[in-house]
Amino acid sequence: MRRKVTIQSIADYTGLSKFAVSRGLSGKSGVSPQTRELILRAAGQLGFFKDTQAAPVPKELLDIESRSWSGTILVLFPNVRYQNTDSLYWGPIFNGISLRLNQKGMNILTLTEPTDDSMFSLLNPEAIMGIITVGSISTPVLLDIKRLGIPVVMVDHYDPKFYCDSIFTDNLSSMREIMSSVISKGYKSYQFIGNIRDAQSFYERYLGFRSSLEDHDIELKQIPSLKGPEIDTFHDTFKAAVLEHGLPEVFVCANDTFALFALDTLRDMGMEIPENLVFTGFDNTHPQIPFLATVNVDKELLGKRAVDQMLWRLLNPATSYEKILIQAEVMVRN
Repeated sequence: MRRKVTIQSIADYTGLSKFAVSRGLSGKSGVSPQTRELILRAAGQLGFFKDTQAAPVPKELLDIESRSWSGTILVLFPNVRYQNTDSLYWGPIFNGISLRLNQKGMNILTLTEPTDDSMFSLLNPEAIMGIITVGSISTPVLLDIKRLGIPVVMVDHYDPKFYCDSIFTDNLSSMREIMSSVISKGYKSYQFIGNIRDAQSFYERYLGFRSSLEDHDIELKQIPSLKGPEIDTFHDTFKAAVLEHGLPEVFVCANDTFALFALDTLRDMGMEIPENLVFTGFDNTHPQIPFLATVNVDKELLGKRAVDQMLWRLLNPATSYEKILIQAEVMVRN
């Protein structure tokens, strides 16, 4: 039987004090960001998070329709521009969460990811049945949530240091379907646009893009800056890449918004956009853009399924965590 990983185990492994390890794991002040990252990495390697979240498997599973519901679910948004209820992508997800909770007779409390370490210590865990996170939430905040001891369901986010249920679009399969269609038309040069560090979904879409090219023996000459552009500096990053490397035949974009930014930048540069330059998108948030292909994500369904998974988790707390994939509709245009 594997020995249980403790704070002392991590302290011995890293050469740090138990106090420093405890502060680092809880996300509290008192350790530098570099030391906290060292502690979290060591804890993950040693299996600390698995030990602290393991549970026996129950004999019988309960269904969410087996009872009536009441109480409050906290919905947590990241403190990031563009990831809010006004977003064309995140807004419908929030609407789905709200609608489903209303159908179940439950209350909703919304919160933006706090910058103050003590925020979650002010919450009463007994007054909140669970937390649904929407988008990318930082690891220190997730570890702060963990101390509350209540269920968490993530929508469109993954963190290897925090085990919980998650809801995603089937990004990999959808991107591979797009690529199969585009490759069949004979295109040979491609560039991916989108910051793959921003979201797990972007990373999965990039993997689908890259693996499709490999399957068809098409060499990928990816410009590194185009798979890591920051929104605030996108114009300059994209312009520099185009001026240095020229245009490919196809820009495969992590979402429709990146495609819109790229088209706007090309127009601002005064470039004559070739008629055979192709863009593909994802999420179907900007139908006015002449994509060769995009993916229609049922955003409200992502939110509704997050609520259902939360209620199911409340009834079945000891079962293994689940990653639920929602199939999307690939839209290819002639």
